[in-house]
Amino acid sequence: MTQQHLISKSDLRATQWRSVEPQPLSDGDVRLEVDAFALTANNVTYAAFGGPPMHYWNFFPSGADDQGRVPVWGFATVADSKADGVEVGQRVYGYFPISEDLIVSPMKTSPRGFFDGAAHRQGLAPIYNFYSLIATDPAYVDGTEAEQMLFRPLYMTGWMICDSLMHGDPAPEAAIISSASSKTAIATAHGLHRRGVKTVGVTSPRNVDFVNKTGLYSTVLTYDNVASYRAEEKTAYVDFVGRPELTKTIHQACGAHLIRSLVIGATDWEDDRVPVQDLPGPTPEFFFVPDYAANRAKQLPAGELDKMTGKDLVAFYPISRSFVTPTDVTGRDAIAQAWRDTVDAKVPADQGLICRF
Repeated sequence: MTQQHLISKSDLRATQWRSVEPQPLSDGDVRLEVDAFALTANNVTYAAFGGPPMHYWNFFPSGADDQGRVPVWGFATVADSKADGVEVGQRVYGYFPISEDLIVSPMKTSPRGFFDGAAHRQGLAPIYNFYSLIATDPAYVDGTEAEQMLFRPLYMTGWMICDSLMHGDPAPEAAIISSASSKTAIATAHGLHRRGVKTVGVTSPRNVDFVNKTGLYSTVLTYDNVASYRAEEKTAYVDFVGRPELTKTIHQACGAHLIRSLVIGATDWEDDRVPVQDLPGPTPEFFFVPDYAANRAKQLPAGELDKMTGKDLVAFYPISRSFVTPTDVTGRDAIAQAWRDTVDAKVPADQGLICRF
């Protein structure tokens, strides 16, 4: 039997493990055994935005309308293969459900990896469907698998946010970043800090010390005193919380200095995400990384975007250790509890959960 973790779509705290018989492989299929994966607030965002228009639940159908299989990023080993070009024993990095195994149907196989050609994944963002073979993956660095699981997808989100902001007209001189202790916010602040942009972190009182210790933010505010902030330069708001009333407060505090407002995720997933009325300043933009990355790649020579992001990503792995320490989570009960703790924002900001069955 193989184990699958199911999550209620209406109550993200309600979960269960389901035992299923391993499916036989059809010609062209591959069975991947999941070695390890990271759990972060990013995965809660996947669940919170699981339905239309993001369709994160569609990557790994559960067969039940009221339950889903949330996507995570991690490593797996090819346990069985009936696909040309994919051999038993090879290891891959990619997108998985919280399950002991996953059957994929490789297509466009190359020495770098393959796309899952499963019918239900067609039409979904290709960036999530690619599995990198670690033996030839330029972004794989031996000895840093934990950092890769924790930060690789999040760093790429941060990189794209920075790129979008800095190519804006005008580019911001300052950026206010909510949920400043989250790993994607840290990646974003790191990128903006390197580009000379003043960064203002907004966080909860319990995370103020951690956010200050990162050294990435010139100013740190709590949610209850952000209204006192007064912008003095061209400012962007990068929203990882998804709380409309906070957005309104920040728009009001920045006034005419606010030039862009990006909505990235919803760490505060239970809050009402209906936009507030009469919001001053620029209209918030929902920033969907796969669309931005695809359009950005078309503007550059072939392969150039991968080279740019890959170089920065590999350099960030050792840097990330100064912010977050990987913490092992082993076994089904521990994984289920780790999911609930992540949903309830109980995981200390300086810890990164690495899960294994």
